[in-house]
Order: sequence, then C-alpha cells, then structure tokens
Amino acid sequence: MMKLKLLPFFLIIMLVGLIFGGGNTKPAFAEERPLLLPAPVDCSTCCKKVNLYPGIDVNNLMQIKYIIKYTKFAKDQESVGNFVMIDRSGLKRTRKWQRYRVILEKDGLDYKDLIVLTEPQHIKGLAVLTWMYLDPNRERDNWIWLPSQRKIRRASPAEDDDAAFGSDLTTEELTTRNWSSETYKFVKEDATFAGYTSQYTGKTYYKNTPSWVVEATPKRKPWYYSRRTLFIPKDIGAQVHDDVFDPNGKKFKDILRTYEIRDNGCIPMNYVECVDHRTNHTTAVEIEWIRFNSGVDEKLLSPKALMRTKW
Repeated sequence: MMKLKLLPFFLIIMLVGLIFGGGNTKPAFAEERPLLLPAPVDCSTCCKKVNLYPGIDVNNLMQIKYIIKYTKFAKDQESVGNFVMIDRSGLKRTRKWQRYRVILEKDGLDYKDLIVLTEPQHIKGLAVLTWMYLDPNRERDNWIWLPSQRKIRRASPAEDDDAAFGSDLTTEELTTRNWSSETYKFVKEDATFAGYTSQYTGKTYYKNTPSWVVEATPKRKPWYYSRRTLFIPKDIGAQVHDDVFDPNGKKFKDILRTYEIRDNGCIPMNYVECVDHRTNHTTAVEIEWIRFNSGVDEKLLSPKALMRTKW
C-alpha cells in the first residue's frame, strides 16, 4: 500500500527531471544538432559545411569556431605564407612558412599539425609539430625541431605563452589553444561589429557585420590573459576580432582574422594580424595559398620525419 502511495511522488520527480534536464543547460531529449553537415559524396575537393543553426548555444558555436580554426571541415590542408613582424620603429622582418595538417579523428588522435619556417636561410627548417588528442583531458604532444643543432625537443604546456617564432602571437594562440581551454558566455547574441582597421594594410574589415559577441575565460589560472572578447560574424562562425585583456583587466592585444567563404564549403582563414599595445609591435600573418583534401601524407607529421626532411 505504501508503494502505491509513493508512486505519484516518483512520477512527479521523473517529470520534473524530464522538463528541467537534471541540471543540464539543454532539456532532456533535446535534439542533438550536428556541428558539421556532410560534404557531397561526388565532390572530392568539397568540405563539410558548418551548421550555424538558429538559436545555437555558445558552447556549440565555440566548437564550430575551433573546427574552422583547425580546418576540421576537411581531411587535410597545406598552406604557404609569411610572418611579417614590425617593431615600434617600423622595421620589418619576414619569415616564410609552410603548414601541413591531417585530420584523423580516430585511434585517439584528433589531428596532427606541422609548421615549418623555410626562409630566411639562417632559421630554415625550424619546425613545430603538434599532435592533438580526442580526449580533452589528455595533454597534447608538441615537438620543436632545431635544425642548426640537429636536435628535436619536446615542448611543455608551460611554454604556451611564449612567442611563436618570435612573433606577437603566443604558441597557444597559433597552435595549441582548443575548445576545452576556456569557458564561454554570450555577451550579445544579436550585435553589429563596427569593423576593425588594420594597422598593416590600412583596410577596414567586416564593418557593420551582424555578429555574436562571446566572452572566453581561460581555465588556466594564473595565466597571461584574463579574458577575451570575440566578435563572430553570423555567416562565418569564427571570430574576426579578439580583444585580449591582461590579468589586471586591461586590454593589451587586438587580433584580426579574415576568412574566405568558398562555394565548396571550405572556410579558410586567409589573414591574421596581432597588435601588442604593450610593445607597439605588430605581426601580420599573410597566407599566400591554402588547399584542402590534397592527400597530405600523415607520415610527414612525425618526429622522425622532422629529422629526415630537408626543407
């Protein structure tokens, strides 16, 4: 008899759980939205399309942002470009690079990424190899190849705030930051980005663009920045501008990113600019060309291959 009296109570508890999702941000049985839509099966050069569905939540939006950053809409990518580093006096230094990435998403591996400097001659062959894993709790593997010493060494996450190849971008900003590195919240879901004028090209980009505004806070504490404010156009899904704030809450960096939206679904980043207001230095990352699904050989992206390859 007691069991029969308790039955309505348990039914109410179950109903509350179904409605409120047991404390999750999504209701129970909410439809899971794919973040990538399949590429046409008869198109070998096409990419998967990001799914910026109406009412997208901030965590899914930021996962799409990293899909675009690390070109996970494709099977692989290779690109060539330049770092142009400008000091406060206007003096320029240029370093040419090649980049290769293979998207795996199997055997515990997410992707492998390699950046190699090819000019000037005295640093030719200097390379950073990164292996990222599907398990967000597993530390990624990083190797640095020092050709002048014929030596390869592992890089520690403690070095993530170091300058990448002597630029104004950190190693984290260039290669190692991922979705699980930060927590996120919407500042505005229907904003208009005013635009940003490049200090290097003089052009204004993305003026009056409908955007999301997201605040990203690093989980790592203390860290070299306290938060980032990201402006993400609604037709791209990745940020075109970062305001980066130091541990005292003062903005110390502007980072601009531009993209090319291709008809085949690929969305390559084609320019990056970082202005460090503490040093009055600017780094421009010019991307001369980038191609996808060209069959990059995974064997190239290994520590042994680094030691054998002549760039």
